Amino acid sequence: MSAKNLLLPLGLRLWPEETQKVRRLGEGFSFAPMENSSDSYRFSALVDADRAGRLFCSLTSACLPDEAFLILEFYEEDGQEKSDQEPVPSVFYSPYLPTDEILAALSPYMERLVHDGFVGFGLANNRAGMEFFFSEEKVLTCFSGNHIRIMDLFARHKVPFRTDLTYPSDLGHDHLSLLCHPTGTLPAPFDSMSEIDLDYVHFCQALTEELEMYPVEENISFFLSEKEQDRIEDCLREHEEFGEFADDDFGGLLLDWIDFVAECEGAFEGNLQDYREGLRLRDMIQFVAEDVGQPLRAKIFEIIAEADARFKKILIDRRKRLDSPKEAVKEDRFWYLGVVRNQGATLRRDLIRKGWFHP
Repeated sequence: MSAKNLLLPLGLRLWPEETQKVRRLGEGFSFAPMENSSDSYRFSALVDADRAGRLFCSLTSACLPDEAFLILEFYEEDGQEKSDQEPVPSVFYSPYLPTDEILAALSPYMERLVHDGFVGFGLANNRAGMEFFFSEEKVLTCFSGNHIRIMDLFARHKVPFRTDLTYPSDLGHDHLSLLCHPTGTLPAPFDSMSEIDLDYVHFCQALTEELEMYPVEENISFFLSEKEQDRIEDCLREHEEFGEFADDDFGGLLLDWIDFVAECEGAFEGNLQDYREGLRLRDMIQFVAEDVGQPLRAKIFEIIAEADARFKKILIDRRKRLDSPKEAVKEDRFWYLGVVRNQGATLRRDLIRKGWFHP
């Protein structure tokens, strides 16, 4: 039996020459092992727009732990016409919050998030190795190490497994905001909303403020499975100094190092102790990478490779060391060779007191 035609969100419009192919679009999901992971899978699903929000809430409630963080992508107005390059969405993360609290906050916006063609959103818990994301292409993706459970949930929601899925991105299409539709043509619940309420920049910014979300770089994207996080946790617990990090989200610690590098590229405004804490974070990452073995070692280094390269470029006086190597780290620590070029007044004062600038 052939699948019924897919009910597309209002934010996707197929090109006229593609409309005869719409019969190829139907509800269903597919999955495959994730690249660079030995125990996790990537699911991709298409569902009718009128039940996408309910399915998203049901899946995240069933699969995510008590806490998660919200991912929100949307195209901000500033800078979109300043370059000939393809615009990219701004990406925001919330802090870890109770999952039901996030879903409650999403509820008033859910239909707009689903239907607007310039918005993507998701929930994730890095420590659990689980993420659900509804993209601007209106495809629901899931990263998980428990593929049997995800398959069962899709089956319960009558989303069939299909090997012949065609996605909207496979066909010529345009993305539309809810404001692109002529007045009076939008169905409920949008027909009673004002223009400002339909403006995705407005309601996305309102959501970021409500959940105190913060921007992250769009090109920073990685996934650590639950088993990989377990291996990392065991590794950290074995170390006297780094054991305090064992219960932390290691993905968050990697992001902390990347943020530290970005701060140093500006003018590091902390003191020498604050600077040492950033370097100690890199010590911990190095220790983990050296201990966990391949292929996880290579994966960790790949995640921080760009940040490491940027940090090397801003180091000066590299003939001197800020610290002496410790036995915990087997390889030479480049991050202690020299000091960052752009030193804030407090860091520079502490370096002078330490005697760093003496010949």
